[in-house]
Amino acid sequence: MSKLLLRRSISTSVACLSTGALYYTFSPTPLTKREKMQPTYQATFSVPMHCNNCVEDISGALSTLPGVQNTDFSLPKQLLIITSTTPPSAIISTIQDTGRTAILRGSGKANSAAVCILETPPSPTPPSVPEASPIRGLARLIELSDRITLLDMTLTGLSKGSYNASIRQSGDISNVPGNMGGVFKGVEGDRMGELGKLEVDETGRGSLVGEIDWRVWEMVGRGIVVERLGRKEGGDELVIGVVARSAGVWENEKVVCGCSGKTVWEEREEMVGKGIS
Repeated sequence: MSKLLLRRSISTSVACLSTGALYYTFSPTPLTKREKMQPTYQATFSVPMHCNNCVEDISGALSTLPGVQNTDFSLPKQLLIITSTTPPSAIISTIQDTGRTAILRGSGKANSAAVCILETPPSPTPPSVPEASPIRGLARLIELSDRITLLDMTLTGLSKGSYNASIRQSGDISNVPGNMGGVFKGVEGDRMGELGKLEVDETGRGSLVGEIDWRVWEMVGRGIVVERLGRKEGGDELVIGVVARSAGVWENEKVVCGCSGKTVWEEREEMVGKGIS
């Protein structure tokens, strides 16, 4: 699979204000026939917004991003709803460039989205001194249509070099990578378990974005391995994770986590500190 960043064309957005409500819709000019054929998804983002200037600032930034086809803003709920072909990481980065935080709350239809937190494998023996966070990245999966899923993977804190990402037969990370099994090629053996290759630069960052020939439900519970090409046995240039279902576009309305008691903004700050964006 080629490292293809989904490039979608977008026209200049025009703002419309619904009567009696602080709800804004930005829509591009009519799409071409080719653009209409490209699968899209909806996603909701929590974004701190206070007035129309905030809306115009964010919409202006998003209008330069290929693939964003429609944006709806709700000031009372501090929500942004986007119809797009662009990966969530690019949308979040664009909003952050305006000086605001953005949190992905849900994406895709029900049971059609998943996430995988990528970490360095756990040590066989607990360290005597607490180590830095083992989190090295995040992979988001959004099913666009039958056997077409958007892969949006970002990595950080790795050594410069070429890496390969693959889906494994098992999500058992107790003995990595042995217990995760070989590359998973689907129940019928007709899938491409190798997700693709990516380059990590001098800053330790890398990304892999593109469309893969999978259904999300086939990957849930299985592992993802990202390892440096030519890695020696026992080397540390390896990150792993387990694919887990994530919320659809309207399936996550929580503001405070029931487990930690933290707000979504506090959780976001904590995750950014661990390298997840």
